[in-house]
Amino acid sequence: MRVARVVPHSFRNLADAAIDLGPGLTVLHGPNGAGKTNLLEAAFFALTGRSCRTRREREMIAFGADLARVEALLEPDDGERIDPITMLASISSGEARRRLVDGSPAEPGDDRRRPAISIFMPDRLALVKGPPASRRAYLDRLAGALWPARADLPRAYAQALAQRNSLLARIKRGGDPEALSAWDAALAERAVPLVAARAEAAAELAGPFERAASDLGLAGDAELAQITYRPRTGAESDAEAIVAELGERRAGDIARGFTGYGPHRDELELSFGGRSLRRYGSQGQQRLGLLALLFAEREALRSARRQLPLLLLDDVMSELDPERRSRLVAMLEDGGQALITATEIDHVPASGAAELAIEGGVATARSAS
Repeated sequence: MRVARVVPHSFRNLADAAIDLGPGLTVLHGPNGAGKTNLLEAAFFALTGRSCRTRREREMIAFGADLARVEALLEPDDGERIDPITMLASISSGEARRRLVDGSPAEPGDDRRRPAISIFMPDRLALVKGPPASRRAYLDRLAGALWPARADLPRAYAQALAQRNSLLARIKRGGDPEALSAWDAALAERAVPLVAARAEAAAELAGPFERAASDLGLAGDAELAQITYRPRTGAESDAEAIVAELGERRAGDIARGFTGYGPHRDELELSFGGRSLRRYGSQGQQRLGLLALLFAEREALRSARRQLPLLLLDDVMSELDPERRSRLVAMLEDGGQALITATEIDHVPASGAAELAIEGGVATARSAS
């Protein structure tokens, strides 16, 4: 599926008008404040029901309006024998968010009908330089996209972890420590498949990440870019080993009131030349590392014969030199749908990209470059 049309209503500064999108690369260009980033956010909101920019989501409502709504029409790619889908999300100043899929309330399984979404925005650098939790969540989402049967593993583990932590808090106030044994076993049972899924997903990313980093000019023959999964439980742990480790750490867990060992402490490390991008990478290297990660995800999905993600790339060209801009465009033109913003169309050296000129929230289609 691809996003064929986005229809915003009272969404930030965007005009209430349908915006048609092509199947490949589309360049959204215009001056700062024109609404380019708002259009990326609008597409994301329609497909997910969430903002990709802010937790204060009522900020999406246009000034003076009571409700913001975005509808997205998804159409099948060439060769796909499936019906079009309409996804709609809305948020009002006085009510909760609403999501509809083909006119009916959205179900959890509906997200599997749309393409995955890969986002590059300045705030998304937290995926590279932020705490491990965001990278764990990213790896879990990828594993779910690669192997849908594993999509619920993180939720199942989180439920067991919450139950164990709740019990730890009660024991700290004077409960029976032996009551932990059942939840140690439950936590270990759910940890093993989660660790396995993460390890396999990271392995699928490793080669594509190294190649994408090289293609983007982040790394060369002498200094390779690497992605490494570091499970807290150990790569070869089984349920019995995890139960034993939890038993050895029980006193510390009771003293703290929470579980300090398990997959919820895992790390996905991105490195360049053997050095952590999170700790030692420059801002430019971290930006390239994030781009390499998004393209690695796309290649992993392609290899698994899954649907390619929709790429939403905001202000990605501003800190790239002409050579890296050309390399990035060549990678974007290698399949899949992508929306990229730029203040000047010349910043995106793509000969066949569709163009949307945006000014004052109004998007105007122009002929291909």
